[in-house]
Amino acid sequence: MSLDGAKPVGTWIFDLDNTLYPASCRLFDQVQIRIRQYIRENLGLSETEALALQKRYFQEHMTTLRGLIVNDGIDPHHFLDFVHTIDLTALSPDPTLDRAIANLPGRKVIFTNGSVPHATRVMERVGIGHHFEAIFDIVASDFVPKPDLSVYQRLCDMYRIDPATAVMIDDMPRNLAPAHQLGMTTVLVKTDDEWTGPEIDPSFIHHVTEDLAGFLAPYGTPKHSNLEIKL
Repeated sequence: MSLDGAKPVGTWIFDLDNTLYPASCRLFDQVQIRIRQYIRENLGLSETEALALQKRYFQEHMTTLRGLIVNDGIDPHHFLDFVHTIDLTALSPDPTLDRAIANLPGRKVIFTNGSVPHATRVMERVGIGHHFEAIFDIVASDFVPKPDLSVYQRLCDMYRIDPATAVMIDDMPRNLAPAHQLGMTTVLVKTDDEWTGPEIDPSFIHHVTEDLAGFLAPYGTPKHSNLEIKL
């Protein structure tokens, strides 16, 4: 499957963290530190114990938050506010990405395991928020995270997205597997972040890039104004 072919792109679905800004900004490092702090302060664990629990819940429940909800009954709204209180000064406006997204045909939606306030703050810093018609966050999914297939189906139902004409872009390989299962074209933004996990089955990844703006740019030119997906 490629982005050139039989069906026009109807919707571009973008992950947020480490996708719409470079992982080299290390914002997610700050979030991970805040998660461990939250665990220490609310569960009375040491730093070593908090790190071990954070990783175990991430592997078993797809996000640490989900593990904390299921096993410890924490308030997810308080958690999200706490862990997303981070310094965004490493982010700056990205006019190249802004232009690339602006020129894409079709709708644009954010699909994140984070929160709407966090996504809004990040996109304001990068200067791209005005391109997206919606942010589908972890609250909208009732705190069930990617890569649970039901969440992708809920996203598509809520915004009337046809998976066969959708492109999903994410930095975590495992988050692209359900998108592929539904019939979407998938794009992996490759990073060196350890939390992304291994590329267990690359067959569900159609495109790989380390430069999102560079990857998107050709599909916004007049030549590709009728961009199509090849099934």
